[in-house]
Amino acid sequence: MTMKLLLVVVEVACLVSGILSFGSETLSELSFLENDVVSIRPSFSSPQLQGPQPLMVDLTLIQGAESKGAVCLDGTLPGYHLDHGFGSGADSWLIHLEGGGWCNTIRNCVYRKNTRRGSSKYMENQIPFTGILSNKPEENPDFFNWNRVKLRYCDGASFSGDSEDESVQLQFRGQQIWLAAMEELMSKGMQKADQALLSGCSAGGLASIIHCDEFRNLFPKSSKVKCLSDGGFFLDAIDVSGGRTLRSLFGGVVQLQEVQKNLPKSCLDQLDPTSCFFPQNMIEHIETPLFLLNAAYDVWQVQASLAPPSADRLGSWNECKSNHANCSSSQMLFLQDFRNQMLSEIKDFSKSSQTGLFINSCFAHCQSERQETWFADDSPLIEDKPIAVAVGDWYFDREVVKSIDCAYPCDNSCHNLVFNLK
Repeated sequence: MTMKLLLVVVEVACLVSGILSFGSETLSELSFLENDVVSIRPSFSSPQLQGPQPLMVDLTLIQGAESKGAVCLDGTLPGYHLDHGFGSGADSWLIHLEGGGWCNTIRNCVYRKNTRRGSSKYMENQIPFTGILSNKPEENPDFFNWNRVKLRYCDGASFSGDSEDESVQLQFRGQQIWLAAMEELMSKGMQKADQALLSGCSAGGLASIIHCDEFRNLFPKSSKVKCLSDGGFFLDAIDVSGGRTLRSLFGGVVQLQEVQKNLPKSCLDQLDPTSCFFPQNMIEHIETPLFLLNAAYDVWQVQASLAPPSADRLGSWNECKSNHANCSSSQMLFLQDFRNQMLSEIKDFSKSSQTGLFINSCFAHCQSERQETWFADDSPLIEDKPIAVAVGDWYFDREVVKSIDCAYPCDNSCHNLVFNLK
């Protein structure tokens, strides 16, 4: 099997300079560089493109949400996409939290409120349900007939902020959006759920950890409830200049949006709020069964946390960031140290019988939403098991799943992301 590469065409950003330019706005890549900001175009023939067209699911706005203070950055109604379950999955629910970076300053949040990441005015009326959201058993063997929901992300703080800035007409109401969405979905049948899974990708993967125990508490003890974080294990890592770029970003998000109100109190009793926004410090305080799905060489973190332009002013990491094959031996050693830090931070987490892991040695980010990485003929594997099967085995207690890949370059099943920089 040959190693798969995905060609990522950056249409709105020049990642070599590390600056995102949107019309007259020029903003730090940290706030907006996300898997869904770029257009991903496979350099190989993708099964998803050859097969049947994915189900398109309509956007539903949460009517009356404004009376509960549950609004997007610009004050518009939040929304979600729901495809109802059927058959044996009629009383099972999967809630998937959308990702899309964060905004950590007034300026970035003002920009963001004029995009789909800050306003439902700009959200697509329909989106495709693929991967973990697919309604086809051959694409999503364990969850295809569940009630499947994608909750749209328009607050800029992983559904966890609770404040406002009236001077610039910004509403930081992620926590209220979460609560209003759960109330709405409970009224649409989720209160009868005998099985439920809260998942999320990237910033949504962080949110699925933050809200995991809250989600569990919505249901009776007799219901099976678990959580999945995909690409959400953001490390408090040292960047290539010796600084902590991501800590600075997270600190801005926490302070601006008053996120500390919604972080685990048991963590805040020990650490500062910014530290408690990092999953490595949060996971020990989560009581509900949690599965971590993450690439050991997470390309978002490589691009925006480890080697952002602010830490690499001479651009010596540009070639390595665009294609891991171009990394020097010293750069590869730095990335191996990042993987080692990730494995160290999950060591205690992995000892619990109720937790699950799939840490593959790929240059990827968010692998549950895309069909070719979730479940296809050439999906990423660890010990011959694709991600969808690993998650299903863990959720249904068919097997203990603690899958940790050998270090790069041993895994030839990866769908590695390669950036074509215009």
